[in-house]
Amino acid sequence: MAAIESFSLLRNCAVTTRAFSNVRVSPRATSSFNSIKFLHPNHSRRSLFCTNATHDEEASAKAAAASADSGAPTIFDKIINKEIPSSIVYEDEKVLAFRDINPQAPVHVLVIPKARDGLTHLGKAEARHGEVLGQLFYAAKIVAEREGILDGFRVVINNGPDACQSVYHLHLHVLGGRQMKWPPG
Repeated sequence: MAAIESFSLLRNCAVTTRAFSNVRVSPRATSSFNSIKFLHPNHSRRSLFCTNATHDEEASAKAAAASADSGAPTIFDKIINKEIPSSIVYEDEKVLAFRDINPQAPVHVLVIPKARDGLTHLGKAEARHGEVLGQLFYAAKIVAEREGILDGFRVVINNGPDACQSVYHLHLHVLGGRQMKWPPG
């Protein structure tokens, strides 16, 4: 009977994100990596999926960054123009909030400015954007209120490829409906 070794492995998901997983070597371990399985204490198969999903997110973010400043319409521009259907949660003259199609929490709503005006990401913000930035955060509060998560929600902005930003139209993620953990990511 071969012994099963367990140890902690630090895995970087992004520049500022770290996750811990267990690694178990199969009893029939050979010199190939096929015999090593990455196991999270509570979600053994999920860990393998998350590793692949993280790689895909990073690749998508890098690809999106290459055309970030092209001025071409984004998927969000198409949602604003009602060319693509969405589940709208809040709308006013300056911002639009709609449900994320790949939710990461029971409540996951995106809040976007209707006019991009150079705001492909927060790193491009200038003093002239102050009003719309304030409106985005106020809309996030309204979304949290309407969704019943005002007592506990998180607002996230992914800025650039290292933060896995995949759509270069500034947007806030409003997340809630479950206990949030710290550190995020």
